[in-house]
Amino acid sequence: MISVSDLTKSYGPIEALRGVSFHIEPGEIVGLLGPNGAGKTTIMKVLTGYLQADEGTAEVDGLDVLTHTQEIQAHIGYLPETAPLYPEQSVQAYLTMMADLRQVPEEDQAAFLSDAIYATGLDDHLTRSIGQLSKGFRQRVGLAQAILHRPRILILDEPTIGLDPTQIVEIRRLIRRLAETSTILFSTHILSEVEAICDRVIILMNGQVKADARLSELAATSDAILVLENEPAGIQEALHSLAGVSGVELAPAVDAYPTYLVRGSLQPTIKGAPEAGESDLCPAIYDLARREGWPLRELRRDVRTLETVFNELATAA
Repeated sequence: MISVSDLTKSYGPIEALRGVSFHIEPGEIVGLLGPNGAGKTTIMKVLTGYLQADEGTAEVDGLDVLTHTQEIQAHIGYLPETAPLYPEQSVQAYLTMMADLRQVPEEDQAAFLSDAIYATGLDDHLTRSIGQLSKGFRQRVGLAQAILHRPRILILDEPTIGLDPTQIVEIRRLIRRLAETSTILFSTHILSEVEAICDRVIILMNGQVKADARLSELAATSDAILVLENEPAGIQEALHSLAGVSGVELAPAVDAYPTYLVRGSLQPTIKGAPEAGESDLCPAIYDLARREGWPLRELRRDVRTLETVFNELATAA
């Protein structure tokens, strides 16, 4: 649905994008994650035809953004960081105007508007002027205009920015519901946002893609955590002798019990992770503990959080 290849974009001496490439399949919810200034909004403006890249190509639904700009804009739903609203208009008048601009056939407008209004929970606010609404409801109006023509692709730039916790939860649920019929790309700099909504994350830093993987892949690791009741002699050497083990470290104690981090030789890369079946050290560690008679309290595969991955990439950058 979305294909980006070697995009570069500069604002004078500032390189906003540097060789960005990724592909998004139909039905995916993909989070574009990165700190402020990473290039997230620039990518979205290029994809929606509001900005032209210096180099590289961008395609949406098989069409080149540069040569089919208006056709693409007619078939995507776009919510920029600042929603394009007119505060003096009522919600109903604004959405009707947007339906006209979107060229929704007059005979279909009632059904299309009704679906967008109920999906965003605006049915009790139609006669109110947009300027009188809270920020959360203004954001809902922005989402309603983005979905009222039933687009197959939604591009949302910081859709929950400035909302309170209750509003954030509601918008997250709405995005999940919209994913039943649309492919969604949305940007954020909030880690929990990606974990709550996305199937896959693209981490962008300094205008470059630093990671592109499903959340389960980023979390996977071949490392294992071993917790024992006491510290047997020669345990680190014994663990290190196992096939696939690259190192053994004494980790922070769990409930005052000796804890070891057993590092696997297969480590995830910035584009994904090793296959689980090929890198799980736990069965071999369990067999060793049973043979040696180690007083085992806990044995589990280590899991990295998105925060851990993000911090590793930020440090490397």
